[in-house]
Amino acid sequence: MQNLLDLDAHALSAYLTAMGEKPFRGRQLMRWIYQDGESDFAAMTDIAAALRGKLAQNACITAPEVMREELSDDGTRKWLLNVGTGNAVEAVYIPEENRGTLCISTQAGCALDCSFCSTGKQGFNRNLSVAEIIGQLWWANHQLGRNAEGLWPISNVVMMGMGEPLLNFDNTVSALRLMLDDHAYGLSRRRVTVSTSGIVPAMDRLREECPVALAVSLHAPNDKLRDELVPINRKYPLKELLAACRRYLERAPRDFITFEYVMLEGVNDSVQQARELVNLVRDVPCKFNLIPFNPFPQTHYRRSRPEAIQQFRDVLMQAGIVTTTRKTRGDDIAAACGQLAGQVQDKTRRTLNRSVGVV
Repeated sequence: MQNLLDLDAHALSAYLTAMGEKPFRGRQLMRWIYQDGESDFAAMTDIAAALRGKLAQNACITAPEVMREELSDDGTRKWLLNVGTGNAVEAVYIPEENRGTLCISTQAGCALDCSFCSTGKQGFNRNLSVAEIIGQLWWANHQLGRNAEGLWPISNVVMMGMGEPLLNFDNTVSALRLMLDDHAYGLSRRRVTVSTSGIVPAMDRLREECPVALAVSLHAPNDKLRDELVPINRKYPLKELLAACRRYLERAPRDFITFEYVMLEGVNDSVQQARELVNLVRDVPCKFNLIPFNPFPQTHYRRSRPEAIQQFRDVLMQAGIVTTTRKTRGDDIAAACGQLAGQVQDKTRRTLNRSVGVV
């Protein structure tokens, strides 16, 4: 049984052609599936009855099953989605005044083992399929319903949930193409963001194949500290990473890279380190998103004090770098940045050497 959520426009056209159908039927199907949120072929009234019958026998439209939903006091919603074989991933919806943002996962667990991230401590099981990635958006829209203007509530998507998106490159890009396709969700490239820990070859591929907004998890002003916090830095150190950022901007929909920087008390939050950071990124058009650390069980890190975050921000701002401090959302339901954990049957039993040798 072919899950149509697994197929982007090109693959769906090929699937229908193999069934003896005209390629334009793919555009019709995409509009029903994504723009109307329909999963029942019988309801797709402008599609020939014979094709609807064939699809009912041979295909399905199936998003991951929701195991649990949690609602934060601030309106943030978190869903735990079953992706089989004992694994579950998390997706988070963050409502704001002028937009609705969905944070989605791309892997069951994560192989990179960043020391401050709850997801990374779960180990790694497998990549998610296209259907499991785009299905998070399909489900969230379906669950939230249309707004008063008849529009789906999700205007922005960030691939910042569980996993490293660029280590699941092909499925991530197929899902991105569905988000951008005018016959599917029709989102702007500026409103879809991929977050990466710095997988340099995949950053270059993304620039060529499907450039969207890019966020890079930086978290340190030098290689010595970043090696500890983000172990993939040992394979792709800062010099290589920043060069890849400059290359990416040649085709990016935005004229800057967003650097994410989690604020860890006594680790990476000093004024001196802020000045070092200014020198590090001097040649990269960028903005910074400072993220107050969100604690999770068994972590030894602590959140930087508000005054330390402010002093750090002031140094960056005085250097002319646009800098924001992320407002913590959903931390009462463990939905904040760095807290997503899901349920992962770890297959890696990884060591540090294995975790940094994944590409």
